[in-house]
Formats: sequence, C-alpha cells, structure tokens
Amino acid sequence: MNFNKLKFGDTIGIIGGGQLGKMMAQSAQKMGFKVICLDPNPDSPCKSVAHEFITAAYDDEEALHELGEKSDVITYEFENISAEQLIRLTQKFNIPQGYQAIQLLQDRLTEKQTLQQAESKIVPFLPIKEEKDLNVVINQLGYPFIVKTRFGGYDGKGQVLVKNEESIQEAKDLISQQECVAEQFLDIALEVSLTVTIGNQKQITYFPLQENEHRNQILFKTIVPARSDKEQEARDEVNKIINEVHFVGTFTVEFFIDKSNNLYVNEIAPRPHNSGHYSIEACDYSQFDTHILAVTGQNLPKEIEILKPAVMMNLLGRDLDLLEDKFANHPEWHVHIYGKPERKPNRKMGHMTILTNNVDETEKAMLKQFEGENS
Repeated sequence: MNFNKLKFGDTIGIIGGGQLGKMMAQSAQKMGFKVICLDPNPDSPCKSVAHEFITAAYDDEEALHELGEKSDVITYEFENISAEQLIRLTQKFNIPQGYQAIQLLQDRLTEKQTLQQAESKIVPFLPIKEEKDLNVVINQLGYPFIVKTRFGGYDGKGQVLVKNEESIQEAKDLISQQECVAEQFLDIALEVSLTVTIGNQKQITYFPLQENEHRNQILFKTIVPARSDKEQEARDEVNKIINEVHFVGTFTVEFFIDKSNNLYVNEIAPRPHNSGHYSIEACDYSQFDTHILAVTGQNLPKEIEILKPAVMMNLLGRDLDLLEDKFANHPEWHVHIYGKPERKPNRKMGHMTILTNNVDETEKAMLKQFEGENS
C-alpha cells in the first residue's frame, strides 16, 4: 500500500461537514493544505473553516464528482455515506481509504460477521429479519438482549434494550422499520476504546487506551490513559481486525470489559472518533493530525506521546446552558465549540479537555460541575 504524497497547497476534499470534518480541516490547514467540504447543511461546522464548501446531499453524484475534480485526495468524516457512490468515486479519484471499510461497517450485521471472520472476541449475536425471529433470539440469547438496526444508528439511536417479555414491543416496532441485529446483554464493568491510524506501507500508530462513560447512549466523558490493564489485549484485537478490513487514516475500535474482566469488541468507527478528541491537547499529535498525515501520504509518527493525563467531557446543549457562564473563569478548561447554530439539550455542541496530574480528583471535580443536568 503506497499512495500519492500531497504537497503544500494541495487540496483535501472532505465528505461531511460536522465537527469531525471541521477538526480534520483545521489539522489540514496548519499543515499547509486547502480544504473543500461537501455537506447538505449550509450551516454545518466545517463551512466556517473550509476554503470552499459544496452544499449538496451525500449521494449527489454530480456534486461528489465536483468535489473529486477539485481535490487532490478525498476523505470522509462519517460512515453513513453511500458505499455504492464511494465505489464509483474510488475508480475516478484519489481515495486511499477505499470503500471496503464503509461497505462492511455501515451495516451492523456485516460488521459482526467481519469481526467473527477475524476471530475477534465479540458478544453473541443473531440477525433479525422479521418479528418472528425474536423467538429464536429469546431461546438462544435469553433476556436481557439489545436489538439494533442494521443501518443508520448512532449515539444510541436505532437500538432498544429488551429486559423481559413486557418490554419487547419497542423491539417489534424497531424491527417493523428495518432488519436488525440482536446482541446478548453484557454486565459491563468498563467501556474503553482504542484509536489507531494506518498510513503508507501499513504504518500503524496507536493512541493510548481510552476509558469512556456513556449516558443515555451518548459519550459523556473520556479518561486517558484508561484505568485498565487491557491495552495490549485491545491492540491484539485491532491487529486481527486490520488483517480483515482495509483501513487508511484514523479509526477507533470500541470495547466492553465485563465484570469478569473479559474484553469484547463492540463497534468500529472508520474515521476519527469522539473519544479521541482529548488528543488535540493531551498528545503530541491529535487523531486528526495523524489522519491528515495518512491520507496525504506522509509518514506517521512511530509512537504517540501522551503529554499529560486528561479528562475529556462532551458538551451537549444542556451543558452549555449550565456551564457557559463558567468557561471564562476556568482557563484550564480547553473548550471547543463546534459552531452548530441550533442548541438542543442532547445535541453535541462541543467538548472540553482538562489536563491533570490527578485524573481521579479532576474527574470528581468535573462531575460536580455537570451533575446539575446530567446526574
């Protein structure tokens, strides 16, 4: 695997204009590249930092072709783009990430099957095509179990926890909308993730293992380094996965650790990830820096150095309502506001990272700041 090395002033095209696209663009610009972004939302965060912005649907073939013609390389900020469109684009333009990861991972069933093929340790699962398949799930997996849509879910959307027979109707409603996957419910002790970048000639750069807490299926906070002994095991699982899936750039693998300290692969995000945002301040390279280095054909750093332990907190709309007046009094809070025009209680509006010599103490202090709305 060896692909075009971009020069200063060359242009990176980004499909998707959300906060990930914005932070990709900011990394690209400091390295001397220009950025063109495509997104259907004319007020998306990336517009304020891109050199050029194309307002168009993600499956608009003419607009995607325009993006390709104007770009020296194309990347993407999220996985819910058309795999078929991406296949056609890769035949015409420089897209080192290719289409395989998107094709496999945007479908939860093929993602699970791919992980199975890689011999990764995963939670038992079953496909659900129609309502009657729930009987097989109940018999083979037992209560409780989680039902997730095959396509389109994120931040807890498109999934329901089925605890018993009384709570099964919500799952039936979900299955009536599209095919699903059922997963056995784990008694989880800890959630962790590993962010990785792959570059030219299969260079691999690992970020530190990240410890995550979700609330209402949305990432609430990340602590780095994770308070876990599973970093090498997580790397071993990632190595199995990259033997099955073509990755270039930054991606993240999410894991569950159960009460018996067993590690399971949960999901793969084939692009920079919310749990890696701390790296902007806490590491010598951010996950966006290494992504841009990879897709532009540069060499990657052999190792990522964590400059200081960190606590990263997501900022939802309700958190800005609670904390906005406090930001000015806390210069130690590295605050990132994404620039979304509409503030909603559960919408990701930004994040902040606190560098610390005492993660436990900082975590407690930050929980006190957030508990007014999130407890």
